[in-house]
Amino acid sequence: MWQQWIERRFKIDQHKQLTQKDVLIFIYQQGYLYLVLIFITFIAGVNYANNLILGFCFLISAVLCISFYITFKQLHALQIQINVVDTPQAGELLSVDIYFKQDAEQARYLWIKTENQLHKLLFNMQQQCFQLNFTTSQRGVFQIPPIQIYSVYPFGLVRAWTYLYVQQPAWVAPQASLHSVENKQQQQNFEPDLDEFRELRSFQTGDSLHAVSWKQAARGQGLYVKVFEQYEDLKKLEIHYHHMPAQSHEEKLSLMMGLVEQAEKNHDHYALYLPNAELASGTGTPHFSEAKRLLAQA
Repeated sequence: MWQQWIERRFKIDQHKQLTQKDVLIFIYQQGYLYLVLIFITFIAGVNYANNLILGFCFLISAVLCISFYITFKQLHALQIQINVVDTPQAGELLSVDIYFKQDAEQARYLWIKTENQLHKLLFNMQQQCFQLNFTTSQRGVFQIPPIQIYSVYPFGLVRAWTYLYVQQPAWVAPQASLHSVENKQQQQNFEPDLDEFRELRSFQTGDSLHAVSWKQAARGQGLYVKVFEQYEDLKKLEIHYHHMPAQSHEEKLSLMMGLVEQAEKNHDHYALYLPNAELASGTGTPHFSEAKRLLAQA
């Protein structure tokens, strides 16, 4: 019940500005010893009717009160934006960018804690980015662990902190199957039969050097590419879920991920056909990212 209340109060979809209700503050570690010192000096000052000791007691009490205010201001009005960088494959690191913003430049001494990570950050600009990396183990949706941001500036007597429960979904694509990559490489190295030769065309950026007609080049006629029926088919891949030579769902997705990765490496156009989604033929970084997202959600 308490945990659910915490998650609702400190949830963040993508952007958030910390207000008074978002910042918690309390005595921190050596602050308890400081309270004991205040108590001892107060008792001593009263028992011995010593105004000097009482004055010292009131002075250190004022320092503690000022610490509450300064530490609170380290987090108050801080603007935070969360952005999941990309869709990694299982076993790779998931990167989460945290953008800190403030209206006017001031030094904020922050600590960022999540799982077994603890990072120190000096934020003294109007905008600054900090990246957290999380280890992924399996395909599918990845729940970003709660992120705690706190400060103990200036004296370490008081701690102000807040939590970030990220609601933005993060996806992890299947790990590419090495077997599928090897098969695809064998297909790329496949030499079509000479009987299936169709035509010569001018060399274009991205064409394989294996397909260049070196005889014409040696005669000084320019660079031409030998076009075969099978060669053009290899340049346009259709990756079907039901055609994958595997039994389990995860193995099929891993094989598809391997083919997508190899096609992207060779700059080949490829289309993706999943049971509940399709991706039109294309290539490039945005196309690759969309393919990984669809495989992660399959």
